[in-house]
Amino acid sequence: PLPTTMSLLAPPPPATVNTVRCAIPVSHCQLCLFPPNFTSCSCGDTSSSSTGTASPVPNSYDSLEGGSYPDSVPSSNNVTNQAAPYGSYGYASMQPAYQQGPAPHADPSSSQELFGQPTYNQFPQPFPNLSQLSAALGGLSGVPELEVEALRAVNLLQERNLLPPRPLEAPEPNLSPELKKVNCSPQTFRCTLTSIPQTQALLNKARLPLGLLLHPFRDLQQLPVITSNTIVRCRSCRTYINPFVTFLDQRRWKCNLCYRVNDVPDEFMYNPVTRSYGEPHKRPEVQNSTVEFIASSDYMLRPPQPAVYLFVLDVSHNAVEAGYLKFFCESLLQNLDKLPGDTRTKIGFLTFDSTIHFYNLQEGLSQPQMLVVSDIDDIFIPCHDSLMVNLKESKELVKDLLTSLPAMFSQSTETHSALGPALQAAFKLMSSTGGRVTVFQTQLPTLGAGALQSREDPNQRSSTKGVQHLGPATDFYKKLALDCSGQQVGVDLFLLSSQYADLASLSCISRYSAGCVFYYPSFHFIHNPAQLEKFQRDLERYLTRKIGFEAVMRIRCTKGLSIHTFHGNFFVRSTDLLSLANVNPDSAFAVQMSIEDSLADSSLACFQAALLYTSSKGKRRIRVHTMCLPVVNQLSDVYAGADVQAVTCLLANMAIDRSISSSLPDARDALLNAVVDLVGAYKSNVSNLQQSGLVLPASMCLFPVYILALLKQKALRTGTSTRLDERVFAMCEFKTQPLQQLMRMIHPDLYRLDNMSDKGALHLDDSVVPQPHLLHLSAERLSRDGAFLMDCGYVFYLWIGKSCSEMFIRDVLGCPDYASIPPNMSHIPELETLLSARVRAFLDWLQDNRAFSSIVHVLKDDASATAMFFQHLVEDRSESASSYQEFLQQVQQQASK
Repeated sequence: PLPTTMSLLAPPPPATVNTVRCAIPVSHCQLCLFPPNFTSCSCGDTSSSSTGTASPVPNSYDSLEGGSYPDSVPSSNNVTNQAAPYGSYGYASMQPAYQQGPAPHADPSSSQELFGQPTYNQFPQPFPNLSQLSAALGGLSGVPELEVEALRAVNLLQERNLLPPRPLEAPEPNLSPELKKVNCSPQTFRCTLTSIPQTQALLNKARLPLGLLLHPFRDLQQLPVITSNTIVRCRSCRTYINPFVTFLDQRRWKCNLCYRVNDVPDEFMYNPVTRSYGEPHKRPEVQNSTVEFIASSDYMLRPPQPAVYLFVLDVSHNAVEAGYLKFFCESLLQNLDKLPGDTRTKIGFLTFDSTIHFYNLQEGLSQPQMLVVSDIDDIFIPCHDSLMVNLKESKELVKDLLTSLPAMFSQSTETHSALGPALQAAFKLMSSTGGRVTVFQTQLPTLGAGALQSREDPNQRSSTKGVQHLGPATDFYKKLALDCSGQQVGVDLFLLSSQYADLASLSCISRYSAGCVFYYPSFHFIHNPAQLEKFQRDLERYLTRKIGFEAVMRIRCTKGLSIHTFHGNFFVRSTDLLSLANVNPDSAFAVQMSIEDSLADSSLACFQAALLYTSSKGKRRIRVHTMCLPVVNQLSDVYAGADVQAVTCLLANMAIDRSISSSLPDARDALLNAVVDLVGAYKSNVSNLQQSGLVLPASMCLFPVYILALLKQKALRTGTSTRLDERVFAMCEFKTQPLQQLMRMIHPDLYRLDNMSDKGALHLDDSVVPQPHLLHLSAERLSRDGAFLMDCGYVFYLWIGKSCSEMFIRDVLGCPDYASIPPNMSHIPELETLLSARVRAFLDWLQDNRAFSSIVHVLKDDASATAMFFQHLVEDRSESASSYQEFLQQVQQQASK
């Protein structure tokens, strides 16, 4: 491998919205390992942002969220006190009395008469200025707390016990307690470096990527919701006011991103929480780093759309054999009243095999009417008004259809699938309103537009060379997705297939319309009960989870920083604006960043994500997240603040793009080089140790094992038999999953359960939750007299050794002995024993932190089950991959060169 450095891709040229080209010298581009012989690499667009040459939607969306301030608004220097009358401020957890403000007063001096207080200039208010904020930071160099642990040199060849006893937490940025208290939660906003390098040269020297991982719409237990006539924003860069702005006095505030001085509107002087006037720095917008505004008509291109749901169902013979339709209909019937929406909610159904079937559900009919369109080459809508119906008005007809649908096709012998024409019909049905299309597919599309042929060679599943056909076979699904995005239609795909279905092509319909993909390989309602259970649980969550429509998201950052590559499912509408036809609480995004100008004049760097969307209740809302991090000029401080899990997840996204745009071996080499570069940089620039070995700072000591685990994942592994669709789905997951879920998939958590004690246990809601220690993912940490739980994110494996104590088997599994444990056991029974209560409490506690519930598989100590369990022990040697120690030796050899 070539020696490389981890600079990041340069921003795209201004004239080209959807193309991200790399203008960095070859030796500085981490993912261009075998470039052509010229001075710039040709890695091209390595992100999901490459979605076509032109936007299908007018650029008015750019100014909708506020890319630039409207020309009609006067500049800050000429603005007089012409604020709108004090509006109502609504907060979700507040009493109604808080929603009424005082009457407007344009003259500032009138506040003395109204509140009996002196004028503004005489207020001894504690407004922090920029220098005070800087002073509030802890020292950024030579801080004992940082230096002693995060920078402790770790020789990886000598130290084996590197895992902490509990799952790794996000590192805390080196900020004052006051700033830490108001900073954004790392579960929402996370940076690969919690100390931002002052210059790009310093970042290059560190050999670490700079980027953000964002989970913007995640479920929150507490969210300040603000209703106001005035949403206060910077007049230059349009940043929303936040806890990290500087109040110069009561009438002026300085933006923390572009440093422009702005006026404080009169309305903002009133605090509805305290019912006081003259303390703008105590407003909820300035006290919370995550807030949600109720947006005015200024943030709308049209009246907010209703919640609209269209279900597109495969009813071919293959689908009937798989048996999913019955369980889908049952689940939707059970959750019909839980679909997010209001009295305007619309619903529709479309089924397909070799023809397209529409369903007239118009109110007043005695039963649903099926309308069949057999001309799939020129698809048309038989009747527009009665196919998408008001759910409240036509609920009984919808229930009748869901009850009868499974039997209608139970005898079908039609083997063909016209998925493409069905999607075209769905687009025509939804384009006037926007909404969500949910597609269920069980096989390779064979008829009409978008028909595909099998591209998988089963003999190449174990190849150690490049993997072919990771990209789409046709641009039909991508183009249709762009059309959908332009009409605010998002498409979600459920693929339930036992055969190759070309997910690399099909997934484009979701990737570019901001949808999501679910995949159930070898699905069968009888032969694969575990997949059926997972499908049912996923579907319930999917149908009832929160949803946002016609959304856009923009990420802003401190002057001098720039964003240049996005990862996730979306369409890039302009250089920094993402179009999200639908947004859900389970999808995440990642961005790569670079430092264009020196941050020497800044002590803090800030990042703000604004998500503008329509709620299922028809309200236009803006959710804003703001994160603040210190700026440092010492390489040691950069390493001390490195977030090893965020770095791993960002590199995973980059490697997925590289494997598609170039080749899988290139992507794997790039990941190896990332470890080699970090070892070399740390040794030559920071470590003063002359000892031999492989030395990294404690903050990054898990980096090699995480990268090794990443190389052994389905998405990136070679030499192990891997179905092409399963590999592609793993790649889709890497691009869309939140960090916590992604890390469990990359590096599962392993615990021993049979010897749990109450030492260090959590006491929650009258239950005791044991906290067993994490174990390294190696067979040497297992023993046949124990019971070990592996948390892989979507699945729990409970491995029972042959010599495990009968008390544990009896008290937890309800079986008298090891031999009586049934095969394919997939649940932990509720038993009236202390040990059962402890194990279930621990499992429930693990489940609480994830959106989709995980299936439990109880595995006995036999050949097949043990092989399934042991394939996740990433530190051990496998049939095609090195062990952790061998990987370290490989890194050391490369670093020495």
